[in-house]
Amino acid sequence: MIPRPRIALAPRPARGLSLADTATGDPPLSLPISRRLALAALLALAPVLPAAAQERAITLASTTSTEQSGLFGHLLPIFQRETGIAVRVVAVGTGQALAIGAKGDADALLVHDRAGEDKFVTEGHGLDRRDVMANDFVIVGPAADPAGIKGGRDATEALARIAKAKAPFASRGDDSGTHRTELRLWKKAGIEARGLGASYRELGQGMGPTLNAAAAMDAYTLTDRATWANFKNRQNLAILVQGDTSLFNPYGSILVNPAKNPQIHAADARIWHEWLTSERGRAAIASFKVGGEQLFFPTGTMPTQ
Repeated sequence: MIPRPRIALAPRPARGLSLADTATGDPPLSLPISRRLALAALLALAPVLPAAAQERAITLASTTSTEQSGLFGHLLPIFQRETGIAVRVVAVGTGQALAIGAKGDADALLVHDRAGEDKFVTEGHGLDRRDVMANDFVIVGPAADPAGIKGGRDATEALARIAKAKAPFASRGDDSGTHRTELRLWKKAGIEARGLGASYRELGQGMGPTLNAAAAMDAYTLTDRATWANFKNRQNLAILVQGDTSLFNPYGSILVNPAKNPQIHAADARIWHEWLTSERGRAAIASFKVGGEQLFFPTGTMPTQ
């Protein structure tokens, strides 16, 4: 319970007040009821108003994979304890995150599509893009594996087999970094994904809902390993293909350009950006584990990097 502040008044009480009333910090009993209620409200707000005025926060546009994996639940409290800055995450696909940043509706980005990130900076929307961390993608699918891809290490060959078998494939279809990677893999395999017909399901959803749909449909899908590790509704799904270098999944931090967006919290966003790529931030990233498994690796530390 927050104690009421004591208010020091002049030695001579105002009209109708007694020193006994003012010494306690309580509304004097001799005041009219309406004035007493108003004074009580001000006294109650007194401890709150300075804290609210001093609150520091930034908006971070990032991916559903970083959110749904549980990384932010681990990382952000550490950052706030060390800096006093709260981070409000808008978790969307990378394409949407970049669009949010371009409009100045975020202060910083943490995303995973290098080509899109470089374009964002080249167009003047962002500054100082830095490598932060990485993990990898895996192809998951039904344990029965009608396409026969289990144990393979070639992602494009796996997609070609899925297409040949006309097996269902659940695509995020949301212009996320994961979706963009998936489309590049289909293209590398020489396959137009949208030409596969009913077996190719574009969902327009984040990673968690896409995995739920794949589990319900006994479908294959591409997922980042971190979200998969935190996903509980696996049903018959299992990891079938992993280890291909084309499944490498790096993340970058970008500051939104304050010259184009003077309303943003540029100074506090810079503190976040520097912390995330500092030794302290790298240690915090490396310490995030699910079931004892490290899910994100600071840049340069992933075994396959």
